[in-house]
Amino acid sequence: MRKKNKIRVVELFAGVGGFRIGLEGASDAFDTIWNNQWEPSTIHQDASLVYKARFGAKGHVNNDINLVPTESIPDHDLMVGGFPCQDYSVAATLSRSGGIEGKKGVLWWQIYRILLEKGENRPNYIFFENVDRLINSPATQRGRDFAIILASLSDLGYIVEWRIINAADYGMPQRRRRTYIVGYRKNSVIANKVESLEDWVKYDGVMAKAFEFRPKEGSLSEFDIIGTIQEVSAHFNKGKKTSPFGNAGIMLNRRVYCVDAEAIYDGPRQTLGGNLIDEKIVPEDYFISEEDLPKWKYEKGPKKIKRVSKEGFEYIFSEGGMTFPDYADQPSRTIITGEGGSSPSRFKHVVRTKSGRYRRLLPIELERLNMFPDNHTLHPAVSDGRRAFLMGNALVCGIVEQIGKSLYRFIYDEEPISSHPIFLKREALPMLDLRLFDDDSHTLVVNRPKKQYTLDRTKHLLIGLVKKDNEEYFLKEEPIKYYYTGKAKTFPSTVVLNKLYFFMPYIKGKGVRDLYLIRTARIGNKAEVHPESNDKEPRIVFELEYLESLPEYEMVKLYKYWFKDTLLGRIMK
Repeated sequence: MRKKNKIRVVELFAGVGGFRIGLEGASDAFDTIWNNQWEPSTIHQDASLVYKARFGAKGHVNNDINLVPTESIPDHDLMVGGFPCQDYSVAATLSRSGGIEGKKGVLWWQIYRILLEKGENRPNYIFFENVDRLINSPATQRGRDFAIILASLSDLGYIVEWRIINAADYGMPQRRRRTYIVGYRKNSVIANKVESLEDWVKYDGVMAKAFEFRPKEGSLSEFDIIGTIQEVSAHFNKGKKTSPFGNAGIMLNRRVYCVDAEAIYDGPRQTLGGNLIDEKIVPEDYFISEEDLPKWKYEKGPKKIKRVSKEGFEYIFSEGGMTFPDYADQPSRTIITGEGGSSPSRFKHVVRTKSGRYRRLLPIELERLNMFPDNHTLHPAVSDGRRAFLMGNALVCGIVEQIGKSLYRFIYDEEPISSHPIFLKREALPMLDLRLFDDDSHTLVVNRPKKQYTLDRTKHLLIGLVKKDNEEYFLKEEPIKYYYTGKAKTFPSTVVLNKLYFFMPYIKGKGVRDLYLIRTARIGNKAEVHPESNDKEPRIVFELEYLESLPEYEMVKLYKYWFKDTLLGRIMK
């Protein structure tokens, strides 16, 4: 009987697990046995919390990688990671970046340190991601950083190829350009298949098979990276204004062959609009008010502003306009870490709904644009703003999936099979999925917020339909009541339970009148109160405390006739 294929994976700088999702989407052979995620200078480790909630605590290390001994990392076949890129980020100009010698750039040497100390047990394959500007940084010595990385990996015995890929060029829903690096240890299965450097880059290699392209005419560059790492750092391409690296290439024994690639793709294409949810279930605080709309238009518009430098010189600061609202029929712009929050911003996405209102993107939509599962970052301890931040730091999982498939084919000479493929079609009405919490060590039984009664009109209000046989129960003047939703799997996932504060029962034909405070929310079932029904399907149960009533019933429009998530101020005006 044939032994089951298995590729043991170690994931460094794991974030919320984009590499893991992409690789598991490529093949069940990829098995992440150890991972590390640590965000310096912060007490609240949001990414680590999400990673553990989704994949479990086994093999997860939330420690500074600088302090993790190599011997504690299990031997593995593939090392992956999006090593920190703040020094070369598109959010700052290259002239301001510190390059690989900057504060964050030194974390590259932790990858090098682990590979070096693993010795003969170092992995046969490596797979890294970074920003597209990596091959051009720093501004004072174009291409030096990438030359150091390639020379370091060559000295460790790796053949390395790379591509700068814009996810949207290959039908994915976000314009996100990133540098992807794959390496093969000499005498590994894939390394032994490399013959001609030119043919590997253009036609035969892992990257070429995953993402077809045509070389840009006149872009060929061939050269050697010469000298010790220190000499490369001091002298590589010094005095030149452009980097010698093309956006597609390979290095073998420090010999570099590269070209500039132009994408070839004629398959289906995803758009921003195709990943949006129905506006009926968008929480009210994501809509832009009429009062704030001019501020957003100003931030998005072209500007010429007089400014004064530190030296006292007056100058004109100018910037072009941004699309407003964002085009729904095209891939989205690049998500950045500042996407969250309600304050007007030049860089945040804004869409126009069918009803004509403008709104920001929800975390679930940002996840979709990075091709993550719906509500992957949903966690009671992680705010919506931080969820947006995590997606600004993430990669597009679909790119990893395609490269993972290509790696598998080259290693095993067969087609990969996955039981966790990445979904391409997204529902406009996403519902709550309790399986999100299958691997969480804490049972999700009850949410008991410490709430005091103040009529804060900015708080979230849930309006729920009361079925005919329960109307009498909700019309009785009793201080405490319990409300059971329909089956949990039909409850919209856009309703964030730990943000709910108030509840109003909806009486059919009358509307809403009575206001309750939500004391607790938990998972229960109908059999609790009606044992004879034997209905143990999970439902959300709210414990309610009566507060006050409107002078008379007010009619509101419910989504699917049974609920509405809004703000108290929109009902109690």
